Amino acid sequence: MKKPAIIFFDIDGTLIDTQTHRMTQRTQDTLKALQQKGIRIALATGRAPMELPEFDGLEFDATLTFNGSLCYSSDQVIWRNPIPAADVQQVIANAADIGRPVSIATLQEIMANGLDDDLREYLQVANITPEVSSRFAQVCRQDVFQMMIGCRPEDWPGLVKNAPGSRITWWWDRAVDVIPANGGKAAGVRAILDHFHLDPAQAAAFGDGCNDLDMLETVGTGVAMGNALEELKAAADDICPAVWEEGIWRYCKEQGWI
Repeated sequence: MKKPAIIFFDIDGTLIDTQTHRMTQRTQDTLKALQQKGIRIALATGRAPMELPEFDGLEFDATLTFNGSLCYSSDQVIWRNPIPAADVQQVIANAADIGRPVSIATLQEIMANGLDDDLREYLQVANITPEVSSRFAQVCRQDVFQMMIGCRPEDWPGLVKNAPGSRITWWWDRAVDVIPANGGKAAGVRAILDHFHLDPAQAAAFGDGCNDLDMLETVGTGVAMGNALEELKAAADDICPAVWEEGIWRYCKEQGWI
């Protein structure tokens, strides 16, 4: 495949093994080698900026957070897209109707109005223990970029009922992220590509969850990890080995990108 001008990488399950919670040295070396070959690298994650892990010696050319709702480079915000305020309140009410607590993410903090087992385990993937606080209602009046809720697929329609400015994205069947209806990783990818004056055909992306689906469909080369959900593998242009099998290094090496 032709060498891309930029590659987008999901974090959990793609760059980082969700069992070990770390990125291997070989994967770090691969990212550095891509930059040395003139290929830009970008993070594309559902995490908030304050949740991003430290990658020693790595500086990404762009970062897509909140599943695309906030994107930035080293020196400027590229795209900023919070959930409409009325939708935030409606989704909280909808979640309460099914007995589910909600965690919200603003630029400054992650806060919850309670925790259940599903939400707690979901957030622990990123080593997050959100503050459960009486300030929740007050913080909800700030710009909210993402909402996290433990639930099951049959609950999804009800969670965004009467909230037309929001939608659900997911990568685990016990919880969801609620994001702006016009958001998603694809929207963030397009904003970053516009910033660098690049065409989607010049981009590649690696992911493992269904929140990566629109991203992989947007770029010229969408690669699913070997450990990816079957829905993503079916939609991807290619499949590389699993994260614990050094899939990114192996794929980039085989393609001649490094």
